[in-house]
Amino acid sequence: MYQQEKIKPYGEDGDKGQLVKDMFDHIAPTYDTLNHRLSWDIDKGWRKKAIKELIPYHPREILDVATGTGDFAILAAQMLRPRHLIGTDISEGMMEIGKEKISKAHLEDIILFKREDCMHLSFEDDTFDAVTAAFGIRNFQNLDQGLKEMYRVLKKGGHLSIVELTEPVMFPIRQFFRIYSHTFLPVYGKLVSKDSGAYHYLTKTIEAFPQGETMMSIFKKAGFSETRFRRLSFGICTLYFATK
Repeated sequence: MYQQEKIKPYGEDGDKGQLVKDMFDHIAPTYDTLNHRLSWDIDKGWRKKAIKELIPYHPREILDVATGTGDFAILAAQMLRPRHLIGTDISEGMMEIGKEKISKAHLEDIILFKREDCMHLSFEDDTFDAVTAAFGIRNFQNLDQGLKEMYRVLKKGGHLSIVELTEPVMFPIRQFFRIYSHTFLPVYGKLVSKDSGAYHYLTKTIEAFPQGETMMSIFKKAGFSETRFRRLSFGICTLYFATK
């Protein structure tokens, strides 16, 4: 078990998947506002970089895991123009907001949202040309199992493109990030979302989540080949790319 898997929202006992669902359902109305403000809108650029990695491969069928309110799915649909893009999440509250955004973007003919447990995806083997995830895999109840499922539903030669928040490794960025994430982030998160524990949980998972070369080994353990990573914005975010 990886360290972040032991961390549960609000420090409660019980099934982590259910607790994560409840947390995101609760903060869904303010999630986008906080996501953009707390990253100074840099998160938009991180998503774009992850999608650009897929452009040379022209994926026609895409799965976006932990799609949340659909920001990554919408941007991927606009940049890649796939035939179909399915966004999955355990939080219906997040996806309800995403559906409104999809409608405004006139992408209903491309994007479909579906409630799924990422530990047990309902799709058949070798279904998608690409699988993506933005800021979601560190919330997996079982990281190995979730990645194996993403691998399973990818077609042979398909690609995985992920962006995830990570703790910087360079001095003094690492120290500044710790101060920011332990002071301003949870206080402002609580003020806007009215949730006293969600952003403490999110900070703890960032610090506990494996990264860099360690994640390369984890991707290979799930079956992926040609794994690589690139730290973005001094390591506050990391882009992972792998091939089946």
